[in-house]
Amino acid sequence: MKVVAINGSPRKGGNCAQMLDVLGRVLENEGIEFEVCQPGAKVHPCMACYHCLDNGTLRCVQDDDGVNAIIEKCIEADGIVLASPVYHGGIAGGMKCVLDRLILAAGCGENKLHHKIGAALCTLRRSGGMETYQQLLGTINTMEMVLVTSDYWNAVHGAEKGEVMQDTEGVEVIEKLGRNIAWMLKVIDKAGIEPPETGHRTMTNFIR
Repeated sequence: MKVVAINGSPRKGGNCAQMLDVLGRVLENEGIEFEVCQPGAKVHPCMACYHCLDNGTLRCVQDDDGVNAIIEKCIEADGIVLASPVYHGGIAGGMKCVLDRLILAAGCGENKLHHKIGAALCTLRRSGGMETYQQLLGTINTMEMVLVTSDYWNAVHGAEKGEVMQDTEGVEVIEKLGRNIAWMLKVIDKAGIEPPETGHRTMTNFIR
């Protein structure tokens, strides 16, 4: 079993990375393979060209920033963790670019993410944690994934690199999240039950 995390922070070794390290150690101790993808700041936004959707390629036509590799890893993984720092009350811009393209390429046609395990976390200096956390959960919800939670909202506080490790409760929340992800993966694997059928939904707008 494998879990892939998307680190939406452009900072190497930042607070998001350190919380994913905490999560990863728990998962690996539970026998779960764990990989972090960090696309950085130079990712392109979705162009809404719908090439991926119209042609069922499961890939974005923009192929020079590593996002297609992330999409492939997410399709192959058993679980996906979304992590972002809080930027002015919301998710980081690069993370938004990745998620927009991931959802359209891998989810809006033939949904390849449905019934995978999903979880989210964010790091922040002071405010905006709930808003950012809810934004990340929106991806999990709309992709028909199985949401795993901890015993509190997965928002860990710290400004400078490493300060999140001083948020004792926050670190414990992420550790429990890791244990719950591992447990849910094992429960699903042991049950051996095929997920319910899914398929295209009727997409409408407000005028038709």
